[in-house]
Amino acid sequence: MAIQVNNLSKSFGTKKVINDLCISIEEGEIIGFLGPSGAGKTTTIKLLTGQLRQDSGTATILGRDTTTLNHESYQQIGIVSDNSGLYENINAYDNLLVFAKILDVDVKKIPSLLEKVGLKDDMKKQVKKFSRGMKQRLVLARALLHNPKVLFLDEPTSGLDPSTTIEIHKLMMEMKEGGTTFFLTTHDMTEASKLCDRICLFNEGVIMDMGTLEELSLKYNKEKRVKILLKNNETLDLELTPESSEKIAKLISEDQIETMHTQEPTLETIFLKLTGRGLQ
Repeated sequence: MAIQVNNLSKSFGTKKVINDLCISIEEGEIIGFLGPSGAGKTTTIKLLTGQLRQDSGTATILGRDTTTLNHESYQQIGIVSDNSGLYENINAYDNLLVFAKILDVDVKKIPSLLEKVGLKDDMKKQVKKFSRGMKQRLVLARALLHNPKVLFLDEPTSGLDPSTTIEIHKLMMEMKEGGTTFFLTTHDMTEASKLCDRICLFNEGVIMDMGTLEELSLKYNKEKRVKILLKNNETLDLELTPESSEKIAKLISEDQIETMHTQEPTLETIFLKLTGRGLQ
């Protein structure tokens, strides 16, 4: 098991931020924590990476208690977050060079890694001249430098352009095939749908529900509906009933249907049903 969490709780003052969290994450799995800002996603990462200590409960990462993580542990863990520190007054290449030496990584990896995150042409530019998106890509490159077994990504593609986002998603899938476990926090339901093996719908420190995209869609598909585009460009939105089924069968027999799609609920819709709030 890559990550095991049992009854984890954390409060700041009188506010309980993480409430009795339980989850098991397999090696090579991409798990998505999908929730709005302030849901407790970043705090969860800080607890699981030893940056914060829980009030109660236990958590292990790669078999080691998160309260006793050491240098050897962090050589197997990568973290990407908005507040990951960069050396602003040196260039991108030298930023990675510093960490390559700390982590005993072959420096020959640096140019190809910068190319993968779209920074090859800017490797000699001072980081203080980088845009927010460029800094985020450099943080990602730094986290990937030592081929971590577990990678925590806190809103990794926030503020990035679509083409770079696609490249980062591609890189994640390549690493997953190599056995890397991902703990991804996001409020982007498209990203979660595309990447995650399982999705945790997370709100106010609590997992409201968890499963594959298909499992969640089927579970909350209470109003079974179908959307039909006819060849005359008329659109029909029908609830699936015996009466509508007869109508659909008639349309099919008369060859009037151009396209037909079932209307499963989106993750946004499911989250709204569970919490009464949106994901943004």
